[in-house]
Amino acid sequence: MANSRSEPFKKLSVFYPMWNEEAYIERALRFGKQACDGLITSGDIEDYEIIVIDDKSTDRTGEIADAMAAADPRVRVIHHERNRKLGGSMKTGFAAATGDLVLYTDADLPFDMHELPRAVRLLREYEVDIISAYRFDRTGEGWLRSLYTFVYNGLIKTLFGVKVRDINFAFKLCRRRIFDHIELKSEGSFIDAELVIRATRLGYEIMQMGVDYFPRTRGESTLSSPGVIVNIVREMWMLRKDLDGIEKVR
Repeated sequence: MANSRSEPFKKLSVFYPMWNEEAYIERALRFGKQACDGLITSGDIEDYEIIVIDDKSTDRTGEIADAMAAADPRVRVIHHERNRKLGGSMKTGFAAATGDLVLYTDADLPFDMHELPRAVRLLREYEVDIISAYRFDRTGEGWLRSLYTFVYNGLIKTLFGVKVRDINFAFKLCRRRIFDHIELKSEGSFIDAELVIRATRLGYEIMQMGVDYFPRTRGESTLSSPGVIVNIVREMWMLRKDLDGIEKVR
């Protein structure tokens, strides 16, 4: 049964995969807390937690995260003993989340966290299982990465029949229950596509939501590096047979 306005979600888990994000971590958690506090005030959720996945950072990310967790009981930090890349960090985050709703996003906040209440409302009112956001305008990330993304989204659509516009965008709000049936295997950046493909094949409903995009202003993204692209293609090939064999549960 869908949640009504009088029945708030019990708990929202927000997690951030982080590797060397000392320039962003305090802002990310501050805006995350503000959005979650607003959801409590509006009666959409009863409680929340914020989880930092420190992926063996070599800067002060882990230290700052630990200090913020010591000052706020709603903040938790999980430290990886080795660098596990985006896929490993996302698997850790989804496994650690205790809320009935789970939001995954990046530390550089590529969207306005004030979009979160809209996503929660759409998920509830349309009784869907995942809200997957897409960017209205991607030109701020540069033409080369925009080209990579266009080709990649087209490839996923062709190979797997998934019609998600911006499959790797770091704004996915999920009902925690879907992970009773979804076991993610990717260790790299293919994991966003893997999540959407598995959810679609299993019969879970995905709604897309457009948001304004704010490109990273500090540090550098590694998602369009040649090594990452090669690894995405490798994982896609390795997992294709497994993904094609998924049977619908809903």
